Amino acid sequence: MPPIRTAFVLFAALLAAPAFATDAAPTNKPSTALPGVRLLPDLVEIPQLQRKRQIRLYLPPGYATSHKRYPVLYMHDAQNLFDDATSFVGEWKVDETLDALAKEGKLELIVVGIDNGGDKRMTELNAWDNTRFGAGEGRQYTDFIVHTLKPLIDAQYRTLPGRAHTAIMGSSMGGLASHYAIARYPQVFGKAGVFSPAYWTATPAFDFMAQHPLPQDARVYLLMGEKEGESMVPDVERMAGVVRASGHPAANMVLKIVPGQQHNEGFWSGELREALLWMFVSEKTTP
Repeated sequence: MPPIRTAFVLFAALLAAPAFATDAAPTNKPSTALPGVRLLPDLVEIPQLQRKRQIRLYLPPGYATSHKRYPVLYMHDAQNLFDDATSFVGEWKVDETLDALAKEGKLELIVVGIDNGGDKRMTELNAWDNTRFGAGEGRQYTDFIVHTLKPLIDAQYRTLPGRAHTAIMGSSMGGLASHYAIARYPQVFGKAGVFSPAYWTATPAFDFMAQHPLPQDARVYLLMGEKEGESMVPDVERMAGVVRASGHPAANMVLKIVPGQQHNEGFWSGELREALLWMFVSEKTTP
């Protein structure tokens, strides 16, 4: 088997591996989550899929002592966002990044992290059927975020609930799910962070995005590492072309391909700060 093809097969196996998508803490590593991170006390029902799910929440440092309302970022694969102890592959350091931005006076956000569904991850995060992984459940999962989870969060926390202050972000299958979410519910999400999207698992996504052009003010941040897999860079370049062809303003889409980077949390955590500032802060100065 040629080396490039071998690397892609190994990448695909990692993407779908049950170990990557476990709900249980994989080791006895100490927690690295900062004080702003907490678990919702009860598992949240996903009525669209007849399942329950753990939700992990990050509140900015000043939340408890202020009366402010905050923008909200919804993220997938929450086991990997805040805490090395719950991740097999390292964490995004979302809490460290946002605590630093808050301290600098640049950005304060609430982050709502949705645990992945273990062996259901590959279907929950894909709105389309895949012959290898099964029937897609991404439509129901996205409906859960919009119709069940978001109303719960908006009712219990001081959020800015409008689309201009609501974003969705994820990597790999979560990148695919985030792009689908903003295209399906542009009236809910005004921004999407689409990191290392696994478009190869959902070839109908290209036609879907072409048929569902985003509002002109929607912000989409497409990120890919140069060495992520055989089709990953061509796929994200193709999708960027679809977005451009829809007439979307160049100022409201980023396509960033980073030399030498591979498909892992270390890459995504290193890119998080720049992406969040572009999504939430630079728009304030855009003509």
